[in-house]
Amino acid sequence: MELQLFILRSPFYCKMAATSTANFFTTSTASCNSKPCMVSKSKPFGLRFNSPNYLRNFSGLKAATSVSCESESSFLGKESTAAFRDSFAPKAVKQNSDSITRFQPRASSFKVAILGAAGGIGQPLALLIKMSPLVSTLHLYDIANVKGVTADLSHCNTPSQVLGFTGAAELPNSLKGVDVVVIPAGVPRKPGMTRDDLFNINANIVKDLVEAVADTCPDAFIHIISNPVNSTVPIAAEVLKQKGVYDPKKLFGVTTLDVVRANTFVAQRKNLKLIDVDVPVVGGHAGITILPLLSKTKPSVSFTDEEVEELTVRIQNAGTEVVEAKAGAGSATLSMAYAAARFVESSLRALDGDTDVYECSYVQSELTELPFFASRIKLGKKGVEAVIPSDLQGLTEYEAKALEALKPELKASIEKGIAFANKQPVTA
Repeated sequence: MELQLFILRSPFYCKMAATSTANFFTTSTASCNSKPCMVSKSKPFGLRFNSPNYLRNFSGLKAATSVSCESESSFLGKESTAAFRDSFAPKAVKQNSDSITRFQPRASSFKVAILGAAGGIGQPLALLIKMSPLVSTLHLYDIANVKGVTADLSHCNTPSQVLGFTGAAELPNSLKGVDVVVIPAGVPRKPGMTRDDLFNINANIVKDLVEAVADTCPDAFIHIISNPVNSTVPIAAEVLKQKGVYDPKKLFGVTTLDVVRANTFVAQRKNLKLIDVDVPVVGGHAGITILPLLSKTKPSVSFTDEEVEELTVRIQNAGTEVVEAKAGAGSATLSMAYAAARFVESSLRALDGDTDVYECSYVQSELTELPFFASRIKLGKKGVEAVIPSDLQGLTEYEAKALEALKPELKASIEKGIAFANKQPVTA
């Protein structure tokens, strides 16, 4: 019997064929049978093979007896292809008279905290982050129900340790020594609710959590998922300023879901291989403030005017599509968890020294007259290394008009967040 295992993310998109008798992390051969194994800079989340050690680090998949690479572009460059091939050939050991190689899992040293880990986004997000070979310790925090989530997740045989923290009294301990803080805490959208309806509840939650981050781990990357992101990121910025620890390079609004959706919808519409599709999405993270730049799609593809409008509207309203489909039973929790995990992985790669990490994110920006704006950024060890301006150059007439149309709404959301934070003094 033969199993087909697919690795969903890496600079090398590989399909692995494994026999049912293979052991974890054992293999007899590994080869790249096509052109150099490469993909573009923004790809689906999953495993990564950026260095010879990463495959050895992960303990969650069965072994491969062969590897075939299906993509033709890379953000590593051709010089890394040989290193990738070599990563499949550690020292062989004997077992059952057959010469095989065994990969020894080894966790990296980064600590990640999820604030709101027992929620609809937090639980699947925790599972995905637990699978990352770059995480040594995963801290789960929520006001209730964390103990069960922690116990459940701790049974997964990946190297990272999982620790649970319940209630405000344990919040500081959940943040000690953390490198990346992810905040999905808050209430989800329900049918008929707009993101603004969430503001009064989620604004206070984000404010309190960011205060604790400022007090305990001010140097950590902060990933804001709690909606409305257009307002909660400015709230977080103001809290950090009041605490005297604001570093704009380390505060991110996670808009990766908009990119994930754009890539998926475009690939489906144009019958493209999804792994190759990359659509930058700029602006904000709600309604018309979400602007997919379809003219910048890679690989280059043409759209009719009708396709542009249909795709843009669907990407902007995709969250509502899920809320309505779940009929009051939830919002876009699974796709959001996937997208957030991808952004966490990109942040960890940057912290780990990868010098070629690009994502779209809602950050402090000077690309427009607005103080915060989502666009493609380059990530590094200290956070945002560069905001990439090229995507906003040479826009189509439709995109240029849409960009101007989103600015008033985004500006109002930013000002609403700043006003809230300034009316709510932080705890000393």
